[in-house]
Amino acid sequence: MKKKFKIFLRSNKSNNYLITIAIGKKYFSNWKKYSLKNWFYYCKKNSLGLIVITDHLIDKNDKFWKKPTWQKFLIANYFYKLRKKVLINNICYIDTDFFISPIAPNIFNFMNKKKISVVSMRKNLPYPYLEVRKKIAYYRKKYYSNKYPLDSSLFIGLKDLFKYHNLKVQKDEACAGLFVFNLKKFQKKFKEWFYLYDRDVYSITNSGDQTHFNFHIQNERLDHWLDYKFQTSWLYEMAWNYPFLYENKKFHKFADHFIETTLLKSYFLHFAGSWPESDFWKTATLYNSKRKINFLNNLEKYLKMNVKGIPVGIQKFD
Repeated sequence: MKKKFKIFLRSNKSNNYLITIAIGKKYFSNWKKYSLKNWFYYCKKNSLGLIVITDHLIDKNDKFWKKPTWQKFLIANYFYKLRKKVLINNICYIDTDFFISPIAPNIFNFMNKKKISVVSMRKNLPYPYLEVRKKIAYYRKKYYSNKYPLDSSLFIGLKDLFKYHNLKVQKDEACAGLFVFNLKKFQKKFKEWFYLYDRDVYSITNSGDQTHFNFHIQNERLDHWLDYKFQTSWLYEMAWNYPFLYENKKFHKFADHFIETTLLKSYFLHFAGSWPESDFWKTATLYNSKRKINFLNNLEKYLKMNVKGIPVGIQKFD
């Protein structure tokens, strides 16, 4: 049987793994060029394994085959069958277009093993949800395309979102690009959800799994919500904090500095989407030096240090 994955790092300690899907030469090469080094450092630091799915987990001629994003539902069952070759306890599924802060904590320390740990796209954000989305729409129309609509499904409410898919309305919307779960407990459940929909499934995300994923985990009360820092949206960050990146391309050469600054206050940074903002993910220079990483590690240690506030006299800059 053809091997459908590559192991870049084994976890012989925790058996917890970061797993992504990069099917096709373009997706795999981009992930390897832009994300691998960053992810490898994080996994090594936290004794995690790292696996990339490189081939379809279901035959493309099967009536249940769907676009590759749906195959995240098959990962757990696939590796459960291979447990004698690759022992995995818990999985953090993550899309390829993420950067991880070198000082991000181990995400598995925050999971609930009885549930599926996710991050909201709508609630507990550091900015007003509707306002930040309006800014995205306005800047796209102003600087990217004058045909971009100022009112669209970008602003669809939860009630209308689930009703559009003929699904029972749920309380929130998580990003399906990152979630954490126990392999043994959920391998059957995810497989069951996958086979509820055939290849003709329709969704607001171009036949993607986002809304269906949300419906099933919340409808069965399996949702456990993580801090927004574990799935910070670059679309939101750029629109809210760095709007000049839309306006003038001369600032793009400094984009690494803005991304690194964002990673000082977040853990996982997601570059989801198909508009130009998402292309900022494709940078090979982010945290690429030991000096920068050592600086962050020392900062992390210092932030954990107790300070007593004892006066030491006036300090002057020489």
